[in-house]
Amino acid sequence: MSLTMFGIKNCDTIKKARTWLETHGVEYAFHDYKASGADEGKLRAWVAEHGWETILNRAGTTFRALPDADKQGIDADKAVALMLANPSMIKRPVLDLGEKRIVGFKPDVYIEAFAKQ
Repeated sequence: MSLTMFGIKNCDTIKKARTWLETHGVEYAFHDYKASGADEGKLRAWVAEHGWETILNRAGTTFRALPDADKQGIDADKAVALMLANPSMIKRPVLDLGEKRIVGFKPDVYIEAFAKQ
């Protein structure tokens, strides 16, 4: 199975998730939004799978720093546009398992996902 983790290298949550994968011997590729950007097709697929409310990180400083007008009337298209313009607004990490994606990092969710492998 080929896994890819999407995120930002210096994010604390990414560091925890990467450490978890490495200590459990899980091989993966890492896609850094800061270095390689975000892909619109993937974002739209993730929004379709999980909902924009899950994928858009509204708790982060990047979203909170937006003008109030940009925070209003968000729908899937606007959320994707915001995330493409500001990849820091994408919830981290997104772990692509091939058949599904896991959004965010919770050790118990990772344990359950990899127990089925």
